[in-house]
Amino acid sequence: MLRYLRPLFGRMLLPIGRLLARLGVTPSMVTLTGALGVVVSALAFYPRGELYVGSVVITAFVLLDMLDGAVARASDSTTKWGAFLDSTLDRLSDAAILSGLLLWFFGGGDDPVLGYVSLFCLVSGFGVSYIKARAEGLGANCDVGIAERSERLVILLVAVGLGGLGVPYVLPAGLWILAALSGITVVQRLIETRNRLTRPRRPAGDTGAV
Repeated sequence: MLRYLRPLFGRMLLPIGRLLARLGVTPSMVTLTGALGVVVSALAFYPRGELYVGSVVITAFVLLDMLDGAVARASDSTTKWGAFLDSTLDRLSDAAILSGLLLWFFGGGDDPVLGYVSLFCLVSGFGVSYIKARAEGLGANCDVGIAERSERLVILLVAVGLGGLGVPYVLPAGLWILAALSGITVVQRLIETRNRLTRPRRPAGDTGAV
């Protein structure tokens, strides 16, 4: 799971975050710029079949979006609003990427099957994120699953980029793998949330000691 590498990435990006903070850049500016870049790029390149160029540009904006946390730490401006904004725009960015692919497959790409697979990935991706958010809103930790957002983005962008270069089979294989992993993650999080929310609670003062 790529989440275990986040502390390392955070330390690597901190010097850049300090530089941007000194220049007066705020975390929200970085978040908005990264998300807007992803959405515009995905909807501009993918529906026209420019899969490789689109993937390169989208990846650049995704990497930019990763800097918001570094800027927040460097400027000591980490807030709940910032976390909410980042999470919300991440969902919109993911939807734009898969929507751009969907438009291509149902249009010039002429592959309705992969169009429906892209649609499933879009819906299940929202499900993965919503289940976690709703579970945590009910007081249940749901940080489980074999395919979190980072893993799904890597699989998607690599598959689309290589497919755009003409590498055979990699794009359909990547989308089917993404669909399978997203579906499994939805089930994992549903089970985890059910187990946590239905677990019997001990009476107050009961430590379980015999």
